[in-house]
Amino acid sequence: MAKSVRAEANELVKELLTRLDASDVRELEVTRGTLRVKVTKGTPARAFADPVSVAAVPAAASAPQAAGPAIVNADPAAATGNAITAPLTGVFYLSPSPQAPPFVQVGSVVAAGDVIGLIEAMKLFNEIRTTHGGRVRKILATSGQLVRAHAPLIELDPA
Repeated sequence: MAKSVRAEANELVKELLTRLDASDVRELEVTRGTLRVKVTKGTPARAFADPVSVAAVPAAASAPQAAGPAIVNADPAAATGNAITAPLTGVFYLSPSPQAPPFVQVGSVVAAGDVIGLIEAMKLFNEIRTTHGGRVRKILATSGQLVRAHAPLIELDPA
């Protein structure tokens, strides 16, 4: 009689765990037919950090905030059709470094595809580009501020 898929999976996991414990390898992944098993040694890392702990203020930033970082949330009423919104949650920066000038300022003219800021998420910096051109009317998020996905960052007047 053929083994059930569950029994086969259990045996494979036991075998992989035994081999993983006996070696310096940290991760094993095995595929047998339609069964695919992946085991990892060590304490699993949290998939998502608490947003407050992610919001680190740059070294050259202003005085520390007593009540924690301000968070810009997505507010559909505040965002107009001419707003550039955050594509993901993270810490927003207006310049590539604390000493560098900002990518844009109020009154700057931008074209579609221009970089208007950076969002740091999971230790990676992502360039935020405009989807359409115009003149910067208002900057809604400050540098070093935690922003949520789809939160408006900058409002543009059509060019």
